[in-house]
Amino acid sequence: MGEEANCDAVMEAGNGNGKAKENGHAVAAMPDVKADDAVVALADPRLQGISDAIRVVPHFPKPGIMFNDITTLLLRPGVFKDAVDMFVERYRGTGIAAVAGIEARGFIFGPAIALAVGAKFIPLRKPKKLPGEVISETYVLEYGTDCLEMHVGAIEPRERVLIVDDLVATGGTLCAAINLLERAGADVVECACLIGLPKFKDCYKLNGKPVYVLVESLEYEK
Repeated sequence: MGEEANCDAVMEAGNGNGKAKENGHAVAAMPDVKADDAVVALADPRLQGISDAIRVVPHFPKPGIMFNDITTLLLRPGVFKDAVDMFVERYRGTGIAAVAGIEARGFIFGPAIALAVGAKFIPLRKPKKLPGEVISETYVLEYGTDCLEMHVGAIEPRERVLIVDDLVATGGTLCAAINLLERAGADVVECACLIGLPKFKDCYKLNGKPVYVLVESLEYEK
């Protein structure tokens, strides 16, 4: 799975009104994030191809984990493009100034989305990977801790940011990314993941931020 950390944030049903403001002024509205999104999304024929292209590998990287492998999707350029296009369609024109990708698979989708919506890309990396001055956020895993880092100065105060990763399970890594960016002054608009557990299809929030996923993981750790 792409994400195993524990998340202390409350996950709550969302009821966003689709209105966004920047420095007190209205900007292009985000799409409403609600349970109906799952129904609407099912009508898009691209989703079946995306779901079919993801391979499930049992007991990797440890017993009990059903690993959702996106490398098989990446071998199919048309399906890969469909996935990127669906994210771009959602976020184009919404005032996103930066796309932050979580190491490592967030680096696959994040830059493509950023270029298409006219935003900069910010890599959120594991410790000692970035050469400049960094700001860090440590978070708790099931059997220890991990850390995300970002270059100081990568984000400007109040810039609207989208966080991208391949999969959301417990939400812990996304929560850490949200905390890191908000400490730097960013306005985190939403978290976007290719795959999510079924509960995330009914509009959940992490640290008060909506989580948007394209397809459900049909097999996952119980």
